[in-house]
Amino acid sequence: MADGTDDAAWLAGHFSDISARGIANQTAMLIRRGVLPAGTKLPTVRDLAYRLGISPATISEAWSELRHQRMIEGRGRSGSWVAGDTIGPRPARTATSGAFGSDVLDLSLSVPDVNVLPPLDAALRHASAAQNLHSYERTPILDSLRHAVQQRWPYEPEAFLATNGGYNAFYSVVQALIMPGAIVAIEDPTGMRLLDIIEDRGARPFSVACDAEGPLPDALAQALAAKPAAFVYQPRTHSVTGRAVSPARLAALAEVLAGSDCLIIEDDGIGEASPQPLMSLGSRFPDRVIHILSFSKSHGPDLRLAVLSSPATVRRQIQSYRSFSSGWTSRLLQETTAWLLADGNTQECLAANRRLYAERRAALVTALGARGIAIPPGDGLSIWIPVASEQFALVTLAARRIAVLPGSKCAVMPTRHIRVATAILADRHDYVAESIRLAVTGDS
Repeated sequence: MADGTDDAAWLAGHFSDISARGIANQTAMLIRRGVLPAGTKLPTVRDLAYRLGISPATISEAWSELRHQRMIEGRGRSGSWVAGDTIGPRPARTATSGAFGSDVLDLSLSVPDVNVLPPLDAALRHASAAQNLHSYERTPILDSLRHAVQQRWPYEPEAFLATNGGYNAFYSVVQALIMPGAIVAIEDPTGMRLLDIIEDRGARPFSVACDAEGPLPDALAQALAAKPAAFVYQPRTHSVTGRAVSPARLAALAEVLAGSDCLIIEDDGIGEASPQPLMSLGSRFPDRVIHILSFSKSHGPDLRLAVLSSPATVRRQIQSYRSFSSGWTSRLLQETTAWLLADGNTQECLAANRRLYAERRAALVTALGARGIAIPPGDGLSIWIPVASEQFALVTLAARRIAVLPGSKCAVMPTRHIRVATAILADRHDYVAESIRLAVTGDS
């Protein structure tokens, strides 16, 4: 770093602002310029603090920010190293889930079949005359969309907010309401992007174990003892496992949550692609439930639209955070979605799609059952399969030109599973099932 001179003294000489933020920013600049190349070991916190005449806690805070930005890595007595010159956090799970090529059967993403999504042409024509179109007024939700969702919402909330998709809603909630360092209790497994968002905030996911009926009450009670800022779960069809929270389990979770004051975040990411009825704890805890309903899986990903409900005070906090970015969700897309929700032909299309997804999932489950691999009851767009080794399963399936998602990306605690998408699997069920058998058993 300093050609034989004292590393701490050399680095300290580059700092004009010795606040935690100043040190982080100036170190980031040195990394981007290549003065501190990847692989460089940084001085110890104590040595650098001594040279600068400041508290070691200030250096630790600066290093923590750089670790969050993925620019340095390592901590504690082993020291810290420069990891790379790209500033900005990268989602650890989602960023490593890539494209596999046109010759690979990609079953890694739990997505709808785009060939059967409801047509948008009539809805878009109608939306061209949306209320207050092209205004810069930051309207939380159009009256037409609020009226359309209110008729089917699982409880009567104080306020609604339209967002740019389900993950945008969750990201906005976490950024606005969860402090860095806070604990977030979350069902395990869960959506990998939910975990990425929580960790990006600098919060700590706390595993809540589940069974076929949803989060276990005893596991939730253990998590609540750690005083989490929020509890996150999927009340309807689970995006990873395909199971749903039973009414009895929901009541049991409510009894456990009655002894806590944490936020309750309900993520309904499958939305109306799920055959399950809408579920929520909002009637029991209207002052702290945030319910998110996405329309991406059911009506189309490019609508980029979800609606969340919450207490009015919480909506104001989320809307205030959003003022730094988009400010509001496209009225064109809100009006399009409102029209689709009221359209009878669209409702018939969604019902047909639910039957189609159930048939495709059942076809793979049946083919796996014929090969001795039992899948618990469920629905949705994917299945969750235990394996002896995730790595072996991934390599075996890749050799047969099939891509799936390693379950560890969806888990807080160590797991050995794969998630296999089924909604886009129109045929080749026997081939996929036989490939999974080889991946699970290791037989040739």
